[in-house]
This record gives sequence, C-alpha cells and structure tokens, in this order.
Amino acid sequence: MIQSVLTPFLTIAYEQHGPNNGAPVILLHGFPYSPRAFDEVAPALAARGYRVIVPYLRGYGPTRFNSAQTLRSGQQAAMAQDLLDLMDALGIEQAMLCGYDWGGRAACIVAALFPARVRGLVSGDGYLVQDIAHANQPLDPEDEHRLWYQYYFHTPRGVEGLKQNRRELCQLLWRLWSPTWARKDERYPLTAGAFDNPDFVDVVIHSYRHRFGYAPGDPALEWMEEALATQPVISVPSISLCGGDDGVGPPSLIDEDAEHFSGFYERRVLAGVGHNIPEEAPQETLKAILDLLQR
Repeated sequence: MIQSVLTPFLTIAYEQHGPNNGAPVILLHGFPYSPRAFDEVAPALAARGYRVIVPYLRGYGPTRFNSAQTLRSGQQAAMAQDLLDLMDALGIEQAMLCGYDWGGRAACIVAALFPARVRGLVSGDGYLVQDIAHANQPLDPEDEHRLWYQYYFHTPRGVEGLKQNRRELCQLLWRLWSPTWARKDERYPLTAGAFDNPDFVDVVIHSYRHRFGYAPGDPALEWMEEALATQPVISVPSISLCGGDDGVGPPSLIDEDAEHFSGFYERRVLAGVGHNIPEEAPQETLKAILDLLQR
C-alpha cells in the first residue's frame, strides 16, 4: 500500500514493508525507474524484521510538490535534501541506505555529509557525487556516446521528445542500459506509469542540465552544492555494486572510486547485470544490505 508524508517541499509517496519498530532500511530508485525495482528486495528485508521504506523520488508516481512556485529541481542536492526530509518526517534518526542512479546519488550525499544518519551504504556503481566543476571535460569517445540522452535533454527538441514519448524513450533506455536482462520488457510496464507524474519532465530536464552547469540550481540548496564541490569522502561502511553489463556506465577494470571511501568499503562487480541493479540482481542486492547490517 502506498502511503505519503508531508515534508517542507514535497508530499512524498512511499511504500512501507515490515514492522514500524524495525531497524530502518531505505531503498532508493533512479532514472528512469521506480520502487518496483525493489519488489524482491523489500519483502525479504521485511521478513527479517526490518522497517523498509521505498519512496517515489520527486517527479515520480504519486509524489507531489506542495507549491506551484517551487523550482522543479532535479539537482543532486535536491535529491539528498528530499531523503533527509523524508527521514525527519518519519522520525528516522539513522537508516541503512541502498540506492542506484539518482537514488544512489542521494544516498551517497547523505552518507558523505551526514554520516551519523547512515548505518551503512549500498551504492549502485560506487561514488555518485557529481563533480560539476569538471563536468564539461570531454570523456573518451567510447564513453561519450553512451550519454547521448543527456545531450538530447539539453535541447528544446529533447524536452519535447521526452514530453511526447516519455514511455517509449524510457523503455529504449531500459533496453540499452540492461542489454542482457531477459525480463526488461516484461518488467517495464510495471514502472512506466510512474513517469506520468506532472513534474516528471521538468525534474528530469533540470537534472541533466544542472549537472553540466546549463541550468541554475535552487538557491536554498547552494550551501550543499558548495559542500559537494569538495568531493567529500564517505566514511560509513559501504558496498558498491556494479553491473558488469551496464550499458550506460560499464565498470572499469580498476576501481577508481575507492579513494572516495575512508571506512569499510568493498566493490562487487556483478556479471551479467546491467544498470537496473536491484531489479536484475535482487539476491546480490539483498546480500550486500544484510552484509552491512550484520557487521
């Protein structure tokens, strides 16, 4: 059952599994995904007595902005602030965090800047804090071509394309990013409805423009962006899960993110898994969470 909670800027919709008095675990989806990514992870954690919270990010599903005047920001600091606000509204002082893509970025930021709030971190693809000051440095051409959708969103044509073809475009990304996952076309319709949110397009476009410096951020979050510009180290116990067949960001042979973690840290490359890590590899995701919870 979907519940909701009022925070300063959003009414955040979320799904809860397990007892209210269980140790909290928050599971965070990315773009273009939804809480359905954790359909096999959340019940398994709840069965072990954990209180599992799976929110819809801003711009997804039933989550709504409280005011028409609020910037429909998709910047990294907004995602992190939403996570903090959710925890505060639900009375959660400390939680185990697991996220990937946008949700993983929110989890990494909270773990880096507010380590006392985080029991442990499972991150899809390592250290996800954006280095916006250096975002316009060209990558290797083999990496650049995978970011075509981001450059598309920088244009008016891309905005209209996402408005008119959001389900088709996002399904294409699912296919490109999880090329070896046999269940992607079966599972996609379960998530696609989350993109009908009235703020989906604005949040997505702002996210991919802000990270390149092409759109201003929310002034109220500038303090956090300044803190993130220092690329803060994550000190909480962490496990990085990387899809070996990730079509948007395949893992490098050498773990280039290790230097961003100062506490317990382990990288696990999952063979045959694409970008949608928890939905493609629920058992490996569950194991990583439990490994940290039981440390």
